[in-house]
Amino acid sequence: MKKQKWYESPVIAEDTVYWKPKSEIWFWASVISFVAALAENLVIPSAEINVQQNPYRVFLTVFILVLCLLYLYALKKPEYRKKLYHKSQFIFVGGIILTLWDILTTKTALLPVPYFPGFAEIIQVMYDDRILLLRSTAYSMRLFFVGMITGTALGLATGTLVGRMRQWDYWLSPVIKISGIIPAVAWLPVALLVFPNSFVTGVFLIFISSWFPVSSMMASGIIATSKTYYEVAKTLGADEKFLLFKVAIPNAMPSMFTGIMTATAFSFTALIVSEMVGAKAGLGFYINWAKGWGIYSKVYGAIIIIAVEFSLILALINGLRAYVLRWQKGILK
Repeated sequence: MKKQKWYESPVIAEDTVYWKPKSEIWFWASVISFVAALAENLVIPSAEINVQQNPYRVFLTVFILVLCLLYLYALKKPEYRKKLYHKSQFIFVGGIILTLWDILTTKTALLPVPYFPGFAEIIQVMYDDRILLLRSTAYSMRLFFVGMITGTALGLATGTLVGRMRQWDYWLSPVIKISGIIPAVAWLPVALLVFPNSFVTGVFLIFISSWFPVSSMMASGIIATSKTYYEVAKTLGADEKFLLFKVAIPNAMPSMFTGIMTATAFSFTALIVSEMVGAKAGLGFYINWAKGWGIYSKVYGAIIIIAVEFSLILALINGLRAYVLRWQKGILK
């Protein structure tokens, strides 16, 4: 009989998630790839003499230290160790890309400037503009969360009414279907004319972007609830309130979270577009301003911040989803 390794889990569902080779070789290869990126930056002279290398070198050093700390933490956490090793190949490729990017841009200037700035230059402008970027990020996040929370709340209410009550379905389903095919940014000229300022305009666009996917997925989840569940609950004396809050809505929660994650992606698009037109703050405004001056390193820096924000918000939603739907662990990914 084959002896079970330390990384092999009896839970099949987790093995299907963390299916990459669970070996220390790839982890240490990923560490070496970032060490190589740091060594290359230190050894090879730069063609672009105006670029400050220290912020980039600090970034690489901190990242290498974080990887080592994660390894030490994973030594006592076998389950976390599987996750870390599963991501090792991706991290390894990231280090290789950074090395090649630095060689082709900052070190040799083979790629056309300023359209392809080196990562060292991007890190430098992010450090130099850190105060402005923090303010822009705060403004964008305020706009995003106001619009997203408003759209999600109304979307949940609308989807629940449409999915459970025929009268609401009759009147609102056509509205949802018609508005759903219209991109939120298409409402921008009308919103700029109707609303008093750019902030309210942005909230409206994000609201539209989040309301449709949340309401449609919530309604679909409630409609898909098996009639058997209702019949069993009624047999036990359940009233309409119990059927709604204890049967229909819990059954629709997987669909609801799918709608919320879709709405998050749409809302980020609406956020950046709304800030590029008429706004005087925010990451979208910052990108538009930097593009106007031809400083593409600032554009890429803002894009990186947007990507990090989006990833963190999705991770938060996934964490909430995993907690709320913890009864599905081992059944769904």
